[in-house]
This record gives sequence, structure tokens and C-alpha cells, in this order.
Amino acid sequence: MQKIKAKTPSISETIKTEVVCPNDTNPMGLLQGGRLVEWMDIAAVVCAQTHAGKICVTASINNVDFNEVAKVGDIITISAKITRAFNTSMEIFVQSFAREVLAGKKYLISEAYFTFVALDENGKAAQVIAVKPVTQSEKEQYDAALNRKRKRIQIKKNRV
Repeated sequence: MQKIKAKTPSISETIKTEVVCPNDTNPMGLLQGGRLVEWMDIAAVVCAQTHAGKICVTASINNVDFNEVAKVGDIITISAKITRAFNTSMEIFVQSFAREVLAGKKYLISEAYFTFVALDENGKAAQVIAVKPVTQSEKEQYDAALNRKRKRIQIKKNRV
């Protein structure tokens, strides 16, 4: 059996859909940010595990931006796509969109970068397959992922 050297981002791209129900909202009927991040994390881990072929755990969530609100009844579509794989970790870019059913209006509500670590059968960090970007956007995300990782490492060093 030949070992795979790299996978394209489209192989593991994940789309998750939810409907905003009353128990997902605050007293104003607006989608709670924590619930949205939970949904985003699920989409991102499915993407990471599909790419790695291994169980993955969330290592960090970076730059979560909430751009707009979603309301009860809105349909939420979450897209998760790997940007880059490092040694044992992967960065996943997640975008969330809301669609007002009656108006048909679709708009971006949130974006974030999630980092996952792949685990072996003993729960230890495991090597992951490289990413082979194809489109111009994928290549830009791939290049920028290294800079984002360096910034995360620097921030951690500054905390100590």
C-alpha cells in the first residue's frame, strides 16, 4: 500500500447546517455566541479528522470574529476547510453564514481559525498528512497559516 504524501483541502472540506431554535438563543432571541462556537468546533473537528484519518482534539481557537447576529428560525451554514498541516497539528478555517428563511438573505456571521492535534491509538500526538493547496485562495491561506502559527507561539511565550 502506497503512503499518501499530501491531500488537497477539498477532500476534507466539511459543511454543517443547523437551525437556530429558541434554546440556542439569549432572551433577545439572538443566537448565543457559545452555541455558534460549539457548532463551528464540531464542523472543524470533522474536517480535521477526515484529513488526518485520526481522532483529533481542539488545541486552540483563534481570532473568533462575530460579524452579525442570527435569530430564531435562521438557517446556519458552517464551512470548515483545512489551511495547513504541520507536524502533528492542523489549522482549520471556519466560516459561518446565516440565512433568513423568508427573506432569503444569506450573510457571514462569524469566522475563526481552529487548531487541532491528531492523536494515535495511545492518545499521543501523531504525525499528520501534509496539505496540498490547489486554488489561489488555498495557497494564500496555506502561506498565511505559518505566520498565524508563529504569532500564536510568540503570544504563548510572552505569557510565561
